[in-house]
Amino acid sequence: MAIKEETKMEKIISLAKRRGFVYQGSEIYGGLAGTWDYGPYGVELRKNIKGMWWKKFVDDRDDMYGVDAAILMNQNVWKASGHVGGFSDPLVECKKCKHRFREDQLEEENRKSNKCPDCDGALGESRQFNMMFKTHIGAIEDEESISYLRPETAQGMFVNFKNIMDSFHPKLPFGLAQIGKAFRNEIAPRDFIFRSREFEQMEIEYFVDPRDQKKVTETFDTLFGEQISFLKDLGLSDSKIHKIEVPDADRAFYSKRSVDTEFDFPFGQKELLGIAYRTDHDLKSHFNLSKVDLSYYDEDTKERIIPHCIEPTFGLDRLMLAVLSDAYTEDEIDGEKRVYLKFAPKVAPVKVAVFPLLKNKPHLVEKAKEVFQMLKKEFSARGINGVMFDDNGNIGKRYRRQDEIGTPFCVTIDFDTVEKDAGVTVRGRDGGKQERVEMGKLVEYLTKGI
Repeated sequence: MAIKEETKMEKIISLAKRRGFVYQGSEIYGGLAGTWDYGPYGVELRKNIKGMWWKKFVDDRDDMYGVDAAILMNQNVWKASGHVGGFSDPLVECKKCKHRFREDQLEEENRKSNKCPDCDGALGESRQFNMMFKTHIGAIEDEESISYLRPETAQGMFVNFKNIMDSFHPKLPFGLAQIGKAFRNEIAPRDFIFRSREFEQMEIEYFVDPRDQKKVTETFDTLFGEQISFLKDLGLSDSKIHKIEVPDADRAFYSKRSVDTEFDFPFGQKELLGIAYRTDHDLKSHFNLSKVDLSYYDEDTKERIIPHCIEPTFGLDRLMLAVLSDAYTEDEIDGEKRVYLKFAPKVAPVKVAVFPLLKNKPHLVEKAKEVFQMLKKEFSARGINGVMFDDNGNIGKRYRRQDEIGTPFCVTIDFDTVEKDAGVTVRGRDGGKQERVEMGKLVEYLTKGI
């Protein structure tokens, strides 16, 4: 069933709160703009995305090293990277209502007329606004104690380049991978969890030999292909994924080539992923300021070089929003309208829900809990998470709740299960089809479906 795009986002936000995926940060105090809290199902969905990412880009490769750098770093890290001097957005403020806007995100008519989109007041002159959150380390607040909440995870990997070299002696090419929080004081956070002030990144800094540019190009294209492959692993629709070669004028100053992957969100086609050829900018910048040798010694040619870097970057929050919006579906079953999240089973926070047909029949409840524990144990041994027990409300309400959570399979224990050993009823989420499955074949049936 087609859904109007202008209302789809509102429905997703409502479902996300109702079913425990995403809550407004600090909600009981009126909220805090650009911050979001993740409920139990949001946590599981994010954990599944991160787990799939780590397996694909780290565990299944022999050229990748995981790190987890500190959020607070020496201020010189951000001076060397250029963030202290240049990490800013153009800000304009309305002289009447005092609302602030990113100048480059104003509608063209507002820019031309210099009118505030909220109150039609006059906009002030544009000025640069540094987006890093500044803080102080220690008891004395002076210039030496300044630090920042990191605006990206990348620099934590660059400053650990020498540590990895000394500990593991990897040969080029190799990469560092990290999942972690980053913070940006966005002027205008918007579109739910798409643009927020606290978010989570999954990034790779992949170091290559700059002397073979043909190989560098091949590596760039391969890593981009792996990004697209990951989106398909998450179950995202091919038709909503778009490759955008970023022109010279729009690239970051350190990038020799950048490709954005954009996605059709309910509010328009927007950036989802990125990959950039950062050359030797970062290692050289830290080399120059720290005076620590960050070169690579090639034992074959007896040369020292500064490796170049290719950076595939993934925003976890945007990926979660893409998965939620792509999965959101409305249809009818037996003349009744319903909403469900059509998650790829691997991504779904709950894979299987186990029900007793009636919650007031102790022998059904006991058998359902027995099946629930059995599935948890068997799935855990197979590395599958997400089995839950549900006896809240009548069977119809439970089905609708699990549909909205995105649970692919519901297993119902009824009188025939207990009295005739006649197996269980397994209901599939997408079409609502029900099948009778023998108890001895249940694990195999569900594992195959997941």
